Order: sequence, then C-alpha cells, then structure tokens
Amino acid sequence: MTRRFLVTGGIFGLLAVILGAFGAHGLKSVLDVETLNSFETGVKYQMYHALLFLALANLHKIQSAVLYWFFCVGVLFFSGSIYLLSLDQLAGLDLSSIALITPLGGALLIVGWTLLIFRAFKLKYQ
Repeated sequence: MTRRFLVTGGIFGLLAVILGAFGAHGLKSVLDVETLNSFETGVKYQMYHALLFLALANLHKIQSAVLYWFFCVGVLFFSGSIYLLSLDQLAGLDLSSIALITPLGGALLIVGWTLLIFRAFKLKYQ
C-alpha cells in the first residue's frame, strides 16, 4: 500500500507541475482570465492531494484502500473535469455535459478527508 501511495502522489505531483506550466505559459494568451483561474484551481487541488498521498505513504497505520480510491477518483473527477471544461473552447467542443463530474469529484474528496479524520481519531498511539 505504501508504494501505491508514493507512486500516485509522484504522478499527481509531476502532472500538476506540467499542467501548471502549460497553463501559465501555453494557455495564458489563449484563455480568458476566468477560465485560466479555473484551470489553475484544478492544478492546485491536484498538487494538494499529491502531497497528501506522499504524506499518507509515511503513515502506515492510517493507509487504506478506501482512502486511496476516494482521493484518487476524487482528484481525477474534480481536477480532470476542470481541465476538460477549461480547454473545451480551444478544441471547439461542448463539454458542458461533464460539468456535474466536478462536484462529484469534490464530494469524493470531502468523503476521503472525513474518513481520514475518523481514522486518525481511531489510531492508538503507544
């Protein structure tokens, strides 16, 4: 389980840096300010959760597959849908139908954080 948390955190972190640079340099002249801010929100949340995965990799007593999947799918739905919605105007597509995936991803992240808090309260330190 530790390796899974480390690898996922590393991948999410790497992609957040790449997408952040792409947004700052490649999209700055193409997207309006509001859409670029939305894209940056997706990058920030992805990086926050990349760091969380790395921290959880060191907390062996709190790791669980349930936490892993809530956070992983939550990040993919939340940040991923924001990226797609931000870039749909460039591709000439109407992706507004996936807009409901963003709050679903946010809800999964909220549940993941709530479960993390409950697991932390249940820990017995020696």
